[in-house]
Amino acid sequence: QVQLVESGGGLVQAGDSLRLSCAASGRTFSNYEMGWFRQAPGKEREFVATISRNGPSTYYADSVKGRFAISRDNAKNTVYLQMNSLKPEDTAVYYCAATSGSLEFVSGRYRYWGRGTQVTVSS
Repeated sequence: QVQLVESGGGLVQAGDSLRLSCAASGRTFSNYEMGWFRQAPGKEREFVATISRNGPSTYYADSVKGRFAISRDNAKNTVYLQMNSLKPEDTAVYYCAATSGSLEFVSGRYRYWGRGTQVTVSS
């Protein structure tokens, strides 16, 4: 089992930045690829970003490319999502997830999920 706890969400204005964190416990963190997903009210959960086990490889949804950055610190068992130039359409609950796969962008490929943290961007 891997337990994931997100933090760092909040209410910000358009153009602001936020950094989300996801702390992992349980099995060896570095064994898992990590991803961030988000779900806005009335919408399907969508892929945001993923990072490889040791961090050199990342992949982003087109909607966040150039604005968001995923990173991880395996010594701290934590994955981060730096979000810059936030837009109202980024408003959603953000979830981190762990997978045994490789740079997965399909939510069904992730086995472990956190409970999410709310990000609200006002215009």
